[in-house]
Amino acid sequence: MNRNLLFDFTVNKENNTVNIKREFNAGRELVWEAWTNPEILDQWWAPKPLQSKTKIMDFKVGGRRFYAMVWPEGQEHWGVQKFTLIDPKTDLGWLSSFTDKDENINEALPTSQWELNFSEQNGTTTVDIMIKHKTLADIEMHIQMGFKEGFTMTLNELDTLLSTLKK
Repeated sequence: MNRNLLFDFTVNKENNTVNIKREFNAGRELVWEAWTNPEILDQWWAPKPLQSKTKIMDFKVGGRRFYAMVWPEGQEHWGVQKFTLIDPKTDLGWLSSFTDKDENINEALPTSQWELNFSEQNGTTTVDIMIKHKTLADIEMHIQMGFKEGFTMTLNELDTLLSTLKK
């Protein structure tokens, strides 16, 4: 078991991107399933103590995932991921926006384009994530909102979950 898994988080303010490279001690098929199956996604897609709750998941190009991150007290923060790329077990892309509970996009918060690449070597899967923002102000707002800390916690949740799902 590889305990020294890669985790790299880089912000490129020149091209308004965040690049994250994260290794998982699991096969690509299982890691892909964790990113694309709403029942598994809801087990890790939120930093603790929040929980993810998928309301709609239409997993196809042009489809969407509409979900909430729910606080223990019940407060909900809604978002939508509109799928732009699905190449099974290899590439995944979506446009991510903050919304209200009726799926109206919150124009005051940044929308971003996510592109993920999944690769496997010797039972370790690397997910290479590129998140593109429209403006430098958008990327700075996202970082200010605690994205790095929250997403790091979220990916750690996935790592823990994968170890329990492995056969």
